[in-house]
Amino acid sequence: MNTSDALTFLLPKELNGSEGAVFMDIGISAGFPSPADDFRETRISLDEELIRNKEATFFARVSGQSMIGAGLDDNDLLVIDRSIPPTNNKIAVCFLDGEFTVKRLRVEGSEVWLQPENPDYPIIKITEENNFIIWGIVTNVIKKV
Repeated sequence: MNTSDALTFLLPKELNGSEGAVFMDIGISAGFPSPADDFRETRISLDEELIRNKEATFFARVSGQSMIGAGLDDNDLLVIDRSIPPTNNKIAVCFLDGEFTVKRLRVEGSEVWLQPENPDYPIIKITEENNFIIWGIVTNVIKKV
């Protein structure tokens, strides 16, 4: 049984003076339509919205199904910040025994487990025998619809 998902890493791209995409500041309603007169148009940079620390931020594309219960699906793009301290219940990208994986951290005292969010995958207990590094914390997920 596969215990890890493959990740493809990407770096943020320099935008070279890009003003960002158009942002409609209307609060899109999921109920009744809002009158068209109630919005104003501004520009928004997704870098400014999604990246807190550019030097420590990477993107990775998920390949696998181990985190579907957390909303991380195959081919989603993860925003990963290496400057955030790893703590219990955070979703982390980890290097485990030669492979990268994304899992939820479970920390109790000095014990660490990597918990998938899919019952078809086992919980991984980290031991001294493992080559293990918490590489970064997932801060956002970008999906195609």
